Order: sequence, then C-alpha cells, then structure tokens
Amino acid sequence: MRQRCAILDDYQNVALQVADWSPVAGDLDIKVFNDSIDGSEKVIEALKGFSVVCLMRERTPFPRQVIEAVPDLKLIVTSGMRNAAIDLEAASARNIVVCGTDSPGNPTAELAFGLMLELARRIGFENARLKAGARWQSTLGIELNGKTLGVIGLGKLGSRVAAIGKAFGMKVIAWSQNLTEEKCREAGVALATKEELLRKADFVTVHLQLSERTRGLFGAAELALMKSTAYLINTSRGPIVDETALVAALRAGRIAGAGIDVFDIEPLPLDHPLRSLENAVLTPHLGYVTAENYRRFYGQMVEDIRAWLDGKPVRALTLR
Repeated sequence: MRQRCAILDDYQNVALQVADWSPVAGDLDIKVFNDSIDGSEKVIEALKGFSVVCLMRERTPFPRQVIEAVPDLKLIVTSGMRNAAIDLEAASARNIVVCGTDSPGNPTAELAFGLMLELARRIGFENARLKAGARWQSTLGIELNGKTLGVIGLGKLGSRVAAIGKAFGMKVIAWSQNLTEEKCREAGVALATKEELLRKADFVTVHLQLSERTRGLFGAAELALMKSTAYLINTSRGPIVDETALVAALRAGRIAGAGIDVFDIEPLPLDHPLRSLENAVLTPHLGYVTAENYRRFYGQMVEDIRAWLDGKPVRALTLR
C-alpha cells in the first residue's frame, strides 16, 4: 500500500519542480499544500492519513498536540538541521523519525544587506516613485562605507555578514552572550559589550537562534541605547526583538528605521502596525527563499525519505 506524503507551506508552488521526486514517487502519494494552515486543530484535520510530512523550517508548528493527534505519522522531514517548531521529545515518544537537510546561511546574509541598502539608499522606494510618474529623485541616501556595523551573534551566518560588511568598508563590531576575543580575531572584527555595540553601531543586525535565552533580548531598554540615526536589521527570528517596543521606537523616531524579515506571527497579519510605518522595510521571511536553497532543501528531503523507506534514515534530528 502506498503511503501518503504532505508537503506543507509550499507558498510558491515549486517543491515538485525544483527537485527530482522520482526516487520516491513509486512509494508515495504526494499532496502539496500551498497556503499556510493556521492553528493546530486545522493542521491535525489536514494531515489525517499522512505518514510523511515535509516542513519548510518553522512555518507550521508541530507541537505535542499535533504529533499525538496524527496517528499515521511516521516521518517528519524539515529543511535545516534545527527546527524549534517541532517537539522532538513528543516525536521520539511516538517513534516518529525526524530528519533534516543542510542549510547554508548565504541567502540570509545577502538579504540582510539588501535590507540595509534599501534603508540607506531607498532603491525600491525610488523605483516605485519613478514608475508611479515622479519626475526624478527625492531622497538623500547614506553610504555604508565608513559606518559601524554591529553584528549580534557571530556564528556561521553572523560571520558571513561581518565579512560582507568589511567588503563594504564598514567597521564591524560584534557581541553575543558567549562570544570570545579569539572568535572575533578569527573573523577580523572587534569584540564589544552589548551596550557598547548598541550605542556605537549605525546598523545593528541580529543573527541569533531563538531560544528562551534570546526571546525578547531586544526590548525598549535596548532600543533606547541605539543612536537616533541607527537602523535595526532582523533576519533571524521575530520574537528576539520585542515587536511592540520596536513599533513604538519607529513611530517616535527613536531609531531611524528597521529592516525586518521575520515576525512574531507569520504570515504577518494584514492589520499589523509595522505594515503602515514608512521607516520600516518589510520582507515576508525571504532569508532562505532562493532557487538554489530550495533545490538543496527539497532535493535532500527526497534523499531523507528514500533512506527512511529503505530502513536507513539519514540526517536524523535527535534530542540534545
């Protein structure tokens, strides 16, 4: 009997095009869900009868409530080797295998600078003006060269961002809870305290994993330390920055602007106040959304499923 496989949150409807699914097509009936499924009860209802579920990072939560209510589920495959939205303990208790894929940080590092450039040079804004009939230029941009870039988190992704910042001629400083002088020397950046970084940086860019330690790490007190001419970039996870405090700071002009790719609730509600702020540049969680990355994600999902069907799972995620 063929098993059923659900591919969730394929917003662009590309999952079956960017990868070759023929290695598993003979064993699976595949259904693609292009829209987000909001709420655990709706997820449970949608996944009745499915034994394999493919997830795109943290778009759809898979808490214990869901895992325990989908009795046919045997394999969860996620993009990336870490997905905080999956309750691994609950999956393990039900003997559900959870597998992942590689996840390089190049696309997200590039997007962080796309947001910086839009804030600094208003490229998209001026493009829209010209196409709407404006005669010529209206903005006065600023240069990245010579500015101070504050990198919050100097891991794989943060280190890439630091290297790009140096290529732009920026002075790069970095901070995280456990960051060391040695790690900063390796990356060619200066170590700063959290307070020093926030006070000195012209652009503050966040590259931390979401955890209980980092949730709400940047609130009103931290935003108050930033220069009124400074910009905040968040391509990491929404809850690391207090959205209410950020909206208040942007409305009051306490910081010059923000480039935000991640939000507390995704997709971003239509009535969210960030949508109406002129000094906020918003993108719909595009950090990892590239053709190259999707080919890697979905291609390795096929590999994971084939290996599991053969009784030899690969890239398994386990409890730490």
